Amino acid sequence: MFNMFRTFVLLAALTALFMVVGYFIGGSSGMMIALVFAVVTNLFGYWNSDKLVLRMQNAVPVERSRVPELYDMVDILSRKAGIPTPAVYLIQSEQPNAFATGRDPQHAAVAVSSGLLKHLQTREVAAVVAHELAHIRNRDTLTMTITATFAGAISALAQFGLFFGGGNRDNPMGGVGRLAMVFLAPLAAMLVQMAVSRTREYEADRGGAEISSDPLALASALQKIAALAGQTVNVAAERNPAMAHMYIINPLSGQRMDNLFSTHPDTANRIEALRKLAALAHVDDKGRRPQPRPAPTSTGRDIGGGWRVPTVGRTDENGGQRGPWG
Repeated sequence: MFNMFRTFVLLAALTALFMVVGYFIGGSSGMMIALVFAVVTNLFGYWNSDKLVLRMQNAVPVERSRVPELYDMVDILSRKAGIPTPAVYLIQSEQPNAFATGRDPQHAAVAVSSGLLKHLQTREVAAVVAHELAHIRNRDTLTMTITATFAGAISALAQFGLFFGGGNRDNPMGGVGRLAMVFLAPLAAMLVQMAVSRTREYEADRGGAEISSDPLALASALQKIAALAGQTVNVAAERNPAMAHMYIINPLSGQRMDNLFSTHPDTANRIEALRKLAALAHVDDKGRRPQPRPAPTSTGRDIGGGWRVPTVGRTDENGGQRGPWG
């Protein structure tokens, strides 16, 4: 219920932003046009934005026969997460990365890049998939997908403003207002993306660690993806930067801003949080937990460390059995 309310508030905020952009572009009439456009975008975003995002990122559905290990991994982890198994998509990109999309767990998809399968170990791929399943379970995917659609539409609307309504007297700032919107509207959309994405990544990291039971594998995966993402160009993401916040790690090779203007939390901070989770859960770097020592079955005298000396041998002065060492 809270996630639905949060999505409603986000849609209202983006609709209001749309109307402000429309007003500064075309006055009252521009604001009404923008309102209609926002309503259409809302409806389209709810029903079809996942398909649009997958298409824009060049993600294609793959048959189970092609990557059976990945299919089985997604199926097993989905059952652990308590959600239906999502559709599996592959992104033909050397950059290791992944994202999830869909309006709800019943209509969700997980997309991983060919580079992810190539460069990461099986445990690390499973941890990344678990992270994306946590997004689906938390119903983040609808919010993030709609935000991506809106951000792209707002940027396009702002650019269109340069060529629209030059002589509109209803706009109190005239050409200055339109010019300001060209720069401020995309910035506002980016700020909304950051607000949506950054806290959700930490939550999905925790959820992914819980689902995979292997927080250090996720930490290792994040470290590798972050290092390789800066060296490898994701062409689809570069063409559609409004979608960048959907990925587990920022896919834009040119972006190095880790603080105010980053769509993702700092990777080092995420890794540190995962290491703390591993320490609390007593999980080692192989995903193993220490097994409890079996309770001793023999009777005897406790000599520490879980060991007991058997009470066989001589009888002490009180009539009890003494061990061979005393």
